Amino acid sequence: MKRLLMLDAHPSDRSFCKALADAYESAAKDAGYEIERINLRELDFNPNLIHGYAEIQELEPHLQMAQKKIMQCQHLVLIFPIWWGSMPALLKGFFDRCLLPGYAFKYHEKDPFWDKLLKGRSARVIITSDAPVFYNWLMYLGAPYVTIKKTILGFCGFKPVKLLSIGSVKTLSASKREGWLTKVSALGRSGE
Repeated sequence: MKRLLMLDAHPSDRSFCKALADAYESAAKDAGYEIERINLRELDFNPNLIHGYAEIQELEPHLQMAQKKIMQCQHLVLIFPIWWGSMPALLKGFFDRCLLPGYAFKYHEKDPFWDKLLKGRSARVIITSDAPVFYNWLMYLGAPYVTIKKTILGFCGFKPVKLLSIGSVKTLSASKREGWLTKVSALGRSGE
């Protein structure tokens, strides 16, 4: 059985993202998967990488714990909303502080390439948006999806990274919300 780690990256505990995370987690547990969950909104850390990578900024205990759990997982499940064409600041700050050189990647000294230190792990990303999915592709050329799939997770070695995008969330009927919860539960049961 794969070891799963879920990151619920919505700042609110009353969101549709939380309901999706609950559905996935419950189904994964029922299927016998070992799953751990981190609700980013409950972590105590400074999301600002104060000095960039020029100076080491000590990791808070919650970030040390998150790094350890990421290293131990075989499959990462990430759930977040698109805000202003990107991820919430909480998630961006988490990535800035956690996915550090020497932990998530390592640049080569003599060429422009890097080692992907988190390879050997797969990921499932579930993204919600008030805009229709096609709008994010048409107007933004899929930037929110490309950023998470290639620029962040792929850069660090996660492969494959599979996306599930749920659009028009603010106008979803109760039955359509239930349909999405059922679909995400199926992903949890399959450990995908």
